[in-house]
Amino acid sequence: MSPSKLDLLQGTLDLMVLKTLSAMGAMHGYGIARRIEQVSGNQVLLNQGTIYASLVRLEQRGWIASSWGVSGNNRKAKFYAITAAGRQQFEEDSLYWRRLTGVMDRVLGLNHEPEDLPGAGGETA
Repeated sequence: MSPSKLDLLQGTLDLMVLKTLSAMGAMHGYGIARRIEQVSGNQVLLNQGTIYASLVRLEQRGWIASSWGVSGNNRKAKFYAITAAGRQQFEEDSLYWRRLTGVMDRVLGLNHEPEDLPGAGGETA
């Protein structure tokens, strides 16, 4: 894994997009990507293809909706907004990721030798 950026696990980018739209309101794809990069401290760097693949996937699932508008630099742009179904999905996915990261924190925080753990080192019940 490259130390310069993080490789995202499946589903994490979609969750980041949903959170960004939930917190910031409707945004265009470039703005969503830049916001995720900013919030991540530039640990997550997104290219155009990656963010737009996520936006297409989320829109197909009905979790975001799009409409055409004009960006801050006066260009035509597609703006995306989270839907009610997207908010529900965000809640479900964020609960899952909180549980998963809690488990990973516990497992990675283990600093016992294997023989110190219950059931290890040939102990019998």
